[in-house]
Amino acid sequence: MESDAEEEAAATPAAAATPGAGRLKGNPELTVDADMREMAKTAAWSVSSCKAGNGVAALRDDNLDTYWQSDGAQPHLVNIQFQKKVQLQLVVLYVDFKLDESYTPSKISIRAEDGFHNLKEIRTVELAKPVGWVHISLSGIDPRETFIHTFMLQIAVLSNHLNGRDTHVRQIKIYGPRPNPVPHQPFHFTSREFITYSTIR
Repeated sequence: MESDAEEEAAATPAAAATPGAGRLKGNPELTVDADMREMAKTAAWSVSSCKAGNGVAALRDDNLDTYWQSDGAQPHLVNIQFQKKVQLQLVVLYVDFKLDESYTPSKISIRAEDGFHNLKEIRTVELAKPVGWVHISLSGIDPRETFIHTFMLQIAVLSNHLNGRDTHVRQIKIYGPRPNPVPHQPFHFTSREFITYSTIR
């Protein structure tokens, strides 16, 4: 299972995660900023289809040897529904072209909003024979838009490599900002330096 220490690994996501950075290839290690936390542990997960034995649970079992395999027409959908509106910054998927070949996603759409009835696309990315963790930022172009505020997130696999029909995704992690550790503080500081100097000593 992913420990708190692993979740707090102080590393910057690959530059390929930023909008407009081209086709994503993946990273061998899962690294996220220390001010982020995994958000989807208590969310309700569902998929549009799956092959027997390769269902939605494989996306969250912390095992890179297992995978969700779709079993239906494209697009293939992963739905993550939260009990309350949450702030989300980053989607991280583990995919492996070397093992999965034509089952590997080549184009992915990220959608969000209150529910199935009003989902809006917020990001589309293309993958280039990825092997490893693919970081997809949810931040807007405006530097003040560091996260999205949503009840639901949908990850849609629009196409696969080599014109494959069904898809394999081995893990999905969803990250958002950590709660403000300073009580009664109206501002949300994310860097440790700002947090250190946010109170009068």
